Amino acid sequence: MPATPYYLIDKSKLLRNMEKIAYVRAHSGAKALLALKCFATWSVFDFMSDYMDGTTSSSLYEVKLGRKKFGKETHAYSVAYSDDEISEVIENADKIIFNSIGQLTRFADQASGIVRGLRLNPQVSTSSFDLADPARPFSRLGEWDVAKVEAVMDQISGFMIHNNCENEDFDLFDRMLTDIEEKFGTLLSRVEWVSLGGGIHFTGEDYPLDKFCARLKAFSEKFGVQVYLEPGEASITNSTTLEVTVLDTLFNGKNLAIVDSSIEAHMLDLLIYRENAKVLPNTGDHPYMICGKSCLAGDVFGEFDFENEIKVGDRISIQDAAG
Repeated sequence: MPATPYYLIDKSKLLRNMEKIAYVRAHSGAKALLALKCFATWSVFDFMSDYMDGTTSSSLYEVKLGRKKFGKETHAYSVAYSDDEISEVIENADKIIFNSIGQLTRFADQASGIVRGLRLNPQVSTSSFDLADPARPFSRLGEWDVAKVEAVMDQISGFMIHNNCENEDFDLFDRMLTDIEEKFGTLLSRVEWVSLGGGIHFTGEDYPLDKFCARLKAFSEKFGVQVYLEPGEASITNSTTLEVTVLDTLFNGKNLAIVDSSIEAHMLDLLIYRENAKVLPNTGDHPYMICGKSCLAGDVFGEFDFENEIKVGDRISIQDAAG
């Protein structure tokens, strides 16, 4: 058995997500790009590439990773490109999406030979975290003024709109897409492709895939565009665990178990969003706080119930650890 900590990817569970993505592609006409900012474990790219159309990125090295290890379509996006990276980004991408009109015009000459797009901000989102809300006040993520975008339509052939975040509610997705149609309809009808970004949890249990496919197809046909989706978490949800080993136990008002990992190193989202990890089945008469081994006082995976007392050397599987 390999030494911990390590991520364990269950390809049979990953396959369930891939099959749902393939279903959406087949029944909606949308293309699906893996969002590398969420998942970049290239050891399974050969497997995933059979079910997806390529990758989308948010940095130079993600673009290069997508091109080299995943293949197929490679989309490049960044909040801001620098002078010393733009040429290499263009060299490795099929499409480049600029975050602002300023960046689009600044790099117009260098990007003249590649398909170009622009990020739009509809000023509404599903995020419950201000930290992750692209529609937060004074957001820097994308253009919202239709008149200003009108002036550069001759420089682009598509848009990227990313305003979903862990959205499991199809009706909410539908309402927000309708809002986008009403707000940007005059622009959408003049381009060839539109990426609706990620954050749509359509691979989750009981998600109405047929309604989702029909809505995507209707949007595509209404504006005459190729729709792209950028599933990150939806691609790998519930497929991967973080395997850890207990190094020590102690009691300080609560039972504590220290493991050979840390949230800062291996599950940073828990720290950023102040969330708990998942441990299953989380039942039993022995409650423990599972703690990381870093010096950060708040390095805590969460509090869980176990069937038996935890001992040094025990293995614990932290669920849903890929994204």
